[in-house]
Amino acid sequence: MFKTPVLLGLLVATAGAGLAADACARERSRAVSRTAHAGSVGASHAGPLSSGQRQRDWQADGAGNASASRSRSVSGVNGGSASRDGQAYRNADGSAGRRYSATATTANGGTVSRQGDATRNADGTLSAERSTSATGQHGNSYNGSTTVNDGTIVHTGTCTDASGQTIACRP
Repeated sequence: MFKTPVLLGLLVATAGAGLAADACARERSRAVSRTAHAGSVGASHAGPLSSGQRQRDWQADGAGNASASRSRSVSGVNGGSASRDGQAYRNADGSAGRRYSATATTANGGTVSRQGDATRNADGTLSAERSTSATGQHGNSYNGSTTVNDGTIVHTGTCTDASGQTIACRP
């Protein structure tokens, strides 16, 4: 006679714990593919606070040439999101390079974007460039770029307010 209320209490407590666990559950998946000269890995997740995916691919020809790419993105329940993509290569003659881009948006309206690349030629000369754009939730923005060519670095950057007027950039 005393066991029934205790068993009912445990049953209710267990059922409630199961519901709480489901509310915080995450789904995940992953896929992998490989061969002698190529492969890929992809993964994704979804949960109560965010969801996202990532992917990597690579290949080589066995003669010294290879390339790879990578991407990733994530988004939050409050509206923020971010993504990044990149590629890289290497050639048998010694040349190589990489390129990337990234963007992000905040839940309250701010954005940032960045792109860049770097190259090494077969003769060893290097060049690179990067550009960045950012806008705050109230409309102020920054646009800048940096280049490297033959060992010379040049940077330019401009800040503007919401009406498009140039303003001082803070360090």
